[in-house]
Amino acid sequence: MTEEAGIAIGDGIATITLDNPPVNALGAGLRAGLMAALRAALDDPGVRVIVLTAAGRTWPAGADIREFGHPPVAPLLPEVCQAVAGSAKPVIAALHGTVLGGGLELALAARVRLAEPGTELGLPEVTLGILPGAGGTQRLPRLIGAKQAFGLMLSGLPIGAERAMELGLVDAVTEGGSSAAAERLARAYLAGEAELPEAEERRRGRADPGAWLTAVAEARARLGDPRLPAPGRIIDCVEAALLLPEDEGFAFERAAFEDLVATPEAAALRHAFLAERRAAKQPDLAHVAPREIHHVGVVGAGLMGAGIATALLGVGYGVTLVERDGDALAAGLARVAAHHERAVAKGRLSPEAREAEWARIAGATEIAALARADLVIEAAYEDEAVKAGIFAELDRVARPGAILATNTSYLDVNRIAAATSRPRDVVGLHFFSPVQAMRLVEVVVGAETAPDVIATAFTLARRMGKVAVRAGVCDGFIGNRILTAYRTAADFLVEDGASPYDVDRAMVDWGFPQGPYQVLDMAGLDISWARRKRLEATRDPARRYVAIGDRLCLAGRFGRKAGKGYYLYPEGAWQGVKDPEVMALIAAEREARGIVAREVTAAEIQDRALAAMANEGARILEEGIAARPSDIDLVMLLGYGFPRWRGGPMLAADQAGLLALRNRLVDYAREEEAFWRPAALWDELIKYGRKFADLND
Repeated sequence: MTEEAGIAIGDGIATITLDNPPVNALGAGLRAGLMAALRAALDDPGVRVIVLTAAGRTWPAGADIREFGHPPVAPLLPEVCQAVAGSAKPVIAALHGTVLGGGLELALAARVRLAEPGTELGLPEVTLGILPGAGGTQRLPRLIGAKQAFGLMLSGLPIGAERAMELGLVDAVTEGGSSAAAERLARAYLAGEAELPEAEERRRGRADPGAWLTAVAEARARLGDPRLPAPGRIIDCVEAALLLPEDEGFAFERAAFEDLVATPEAAALRHAFLAERRAAKQPDLAHVAPREIHHVGVVGAGLMGAGIATALLGVGYGVTLVERDGDALAAGLARVAAHHERAVAKGRLSPEAREAEWARIAGATEIAALARADLVIEAAYEDEAVKAGIFAELDRVARPGAILATNTSYLDVNRIAAATSRPRDVVGLHFFSPVQAMRLVEVVVGAETAPDVIATAFTLARRMGKVAVRAGVCDGFIGNRILTAYRTAADFLVEDGASPYDVDRAMVDWGFPQGPYQVLDMAGLDISWARRKRLEATRDPARRYVAIGDRLCLAGRFGRKAGKGYYLYPEGAWQGVKDPEVMALIAAEREARGIVAREVTAAEIQDRALAAMANEGARILEEGIAARPSDIDLVMLLGYGFPRWRGGPMLAADQAGLLALRNRLVDYAREEEAFWRPAALWDELIKYGRKFADLND
């Protein structure tokens, strides 16, 4: 027996405690310890009932995902769960914390489940491209019915203890600790004062076969993207739980699980999950204490500034919102109020909480109002002179030790910091719009940014429920720099013969929620046009430059807000339609450039888009702008709609094959060498038989 599961025996009760900090993941050591403790309890003639509990803050929160893709280590979780379910002595599971994935499957194997208030239970495997593989698809529908089981397994979302009791997933919600309640129940059972449900009764469940089959049919009718195989296999397994003998149902589930684990989609989803954990680890900050933040100033009350202010209020900060004049300030405060009203209308915020949040916001038209702020976030117009002017003012009025953050999307954080006498206090906090919905924030670290300022930025993001990714200073940081490469490759193809609509359709088919030209229309073509004009003086005249976007802007086609961009938006329609005028503009630009349109296939569009993104990612790694490939993937997944089931551009490059992708880049470079030239990192990795993923540790 390992130290990860201990056993205490007394008065006919064997209490087995799972202890594998921090989340009691069901790794090989814990599984072995549990099996050894279970055997000891079963072999002891004095033991008549077993209590299964967990040390620390949670019951097992799932399997150890790091074991996936590696040779299995006995005992496997299905074997452990079967040993618990087949125990000749009743097992009472005392649940607390987060009972997720394999942890819930282990609990399902017990005869009785008691949960503390606040316990959350769920089967999130579908979000990792797999299914519950330790009996979950078999035991859960037999316990609570197929329809309710689908609700848990196909959404991947957890439910609270009270709802779990309503469904019959747990037998009681216990005050005063589930372990103590389990011990009391065990003693009452031994004294003949309480009964426990029979295992056979739990196996039969409460399902109506007709309702079960109806639930299966309805679930199949609602299946989404066919490129994600896990939901369909979950439905198959639940159907098997009704139609097959029990042992065959478990075997059917296990085979489906092993099939799914081996799919590239599951590998990508696991990669995305681990990338979020990895991004939070900043070894150089391990012993750095963050600065205390209580009150935050936000300069600029436009869509972004109001969104940032609303998000800060939602996690308890006091906020002072500053604008240039009373009208602009009133408009900004109205935006915050509108965010609150929408949240109340959707049930995400109570009226009382809204009033409490509103009481913590103040407005001002003078920077001096931020004299006592602990952190100031500038969210002004994307112009370096404007931002530098604001930071010079902040330098004069902000208290010593206050952090000064810029929400710039592209600009040089070091030059902005140079407008102050305290560059150590300056950091980039690149939020994404809409702030309340987008989980990503790029923490842009300047040349002189102090370690405790970086640590504070990560702490702030975590408190706001966001995922922080560290980035160095360059034009566009990580995400917008890769986005620029993606759009450049798309622009080349449009100038060569594709239509914007061909490109959008190809990338949506590849998995993006929108194509690049749909996104441009949504954001406003004038924004990227302003950036191109800003960079015009430093642009290499020998490099290929596609002016189609400029032509559209000169024609007043600024996107959805103007009623026309790459698409036409009749009468303010949300969805755009193809516009012959755009094709005429593109044809005129081709003629002016002497380009004869050629056929461009969807496969070529997709191949070139991935090659451009991955190659720019390799350059970003070479320059030290990103610490690891998975950080690049995470930025693209959370901020730019890259399909999660493809894992991000760097993992997608690994899966496509680095040599094949590098050879494509060499071919493309014959057309435009400066843009397509492969980064040196490709050859370095290929030479040693490595992948981008090998650089993540």
